[in-house]
Amino acid sequence: MNEASLYERLGREEKIRLIAASILDNHLKNDRINARFRNIDRNETRRKVTEFICAGTGGPQHYTGRGMRAAHRGMNVSSAEFLAVVDDITAALDSNGVGEREKRELLMIAQSLKDDIVHV
Repeated sequence: MNEASLYERLGREEKIRLIAASILDNHLKNDRINARFRNIDRNETRRKVTEFICAGTGGPQHYTGRGMRAAHRGMNVSSAEFLAVVDDITAALDSNGVGEREKRELLMIAQSLKDDIVHV
């Protein structure tokens, strides 16, 4: 028997959509980074974050957004801002009752994207 994917263990798209909404809400409340999120289309961003997490954790969804490097090119995101985002993700996972193993795995994925986001 195969072990369930991270997507399955996170609760599939329904639960991942809630996590994505919490991440975005946390970003908007976070004084360290909220200026970067003030003028976004919240529904579109929530949809893309959901899609990204689903696709990146083994779900059947296809991510239709730009790659991380292309999406962040020219933004000059600092290491401190990246850490603020990771803190917001961590808080969203906690508030949605995500287990420690799944949280570690998702945060490792986030960390693996740092070079495509910070100072590009």
